[in-house]
Amino acid sequence: MLTLEEALAQLLAAARPVAQTESVATEDAGGRVLARAQVARVDVPPLDNSAMDGYALRAADVPVAGTRLTVAQRIAAGSVGARLAPGTAARIFTGAPLPEGADAIVMQELCRAEADDGERGSALGTVVIDHLPSPGEWIRRRGEDIASGCEILAAGTRLLPQQLGLAAAIGAAALPVFRRLRVAVFSTGDELVMPGAVAPEAMPAGAIYNSNRALLIGLLRQLQCEVVDLGIVPDSLEATRAALRRAAAGVDLIVSSGGVSTGEEDHVKPAVTAEGSLALWRIAIKPGKPLAHGSVGAAAFIGLPGNPVSSLVTFLLLVRPFILKAQGATATAQRRLTLRADFDWPKPDARREFLRVRRNDEGGLDLFANQNSSVLTSAVWADGLLDNPPGRAIVRGDAVSFLPFADLLY
Repeated sequence: MLTLEEALAQLLAAARPVAQTESVATEDAGGRVLARAQVARVDVPPLDNSAMDGYALRAADVPVAGTRLTVAQRIAAGSVGARLAPGTAARIFTGAPLPEGADAIVMQELCRAEADDGERGSALGTVVIDHLPSPGEWIRRRGEDIASGCEILAAGTRLLPQQLGLAAAIGAAALPVFRRLRVAVFSTGDELVMPGAVAPEAMPAGAIYNSNRALLIGLLRQLQCEVVDLGIVPDSLEATRAALRRAAAGVDLIVSSGGVSTGEEDHVKPAVTAEGSLALWRIAIKPGKPLAHGSVGAAAFIGLPGNPVSSLVTFLLLVRPFILKAQGATATAQRRLTLRADFDWPKPDARREFLRVRRNDEGGLDLFANQNSSVLTSAVWADGLLDNPPGRAIVRGDAVSFLPFADLLY
């Protein structure tokens, strides 16, 4: 059996990033992979501006707290003030450009505005500054967020909403991204029934609804793939070969579930061998030991086990990084956290285990009671996977490695 690292290395080595790109509106580019680095042609902010609602002034004009200044102008965001005369202040609002001559902002909570008494000659009145300001106080400098000419997003970045906002901040109305990966999906098994095809009370003995189809299509769409759904393939070698040939036409990747074990009714391995090539077979993890990888025509092929949790775990650990690399992403590794196990696991497997766990209010991890690979409720209850080395017993209080679903399912 291959270790997880060996299997992943082989998969990533076989992943061929797509070359075609397209331009997508910035607000629609979430989850896509950036094809070209983005370089700013503007400073952000474009001018020195106020970080607070308050008063712009010269710090030297306020030698002591309680100094009174004439309010000579009012500057709102989007407008530009006049040069600030010595001994005066400007009423200013957050984001408004700093007037020439000012070198500090005093927030309005530290000031007392006084209405014009008709004698000081200021329609805006005066203000008492109850604070000793320092030069530079509450000023956002030109280009302190983004300097013109700097690279803000690298090619190969998988775009998140905050990165879309950053691109918009430099005026990018559209972004160049790699085209979507085209992925064909099918399930094997004579026992499978599509939801909606048969009412629950009319289900034949031994039949089960096909949960993997919805699971895998959902995972693929989360990764911004174009999905070609081939439904359920009967348990026969010829039907499986025909499905592979049909799937290979016009897609980058074929993902199947079921039929990758060594039973007499498991036909994926011989079918892939007959129609293309098979590169790997078994992986030393639990759940998810049987996995097939190879190619059919120009399409890559990954065959997942049929049990739903096994399909989920192998997809997240192996298929997801493969897809990310094929999409042009430069980062494919999963983030890990070290947390405390609030349970005992006295009988570990000889294989590396991925246990369904959930963080509790005390900062530790609770274990779902039934870790069987057919129990999909464990993955719904959990918020991540505990990566347990082969043969390692866990004692309550041990530090363990945790993979959050929040990172794996986007």
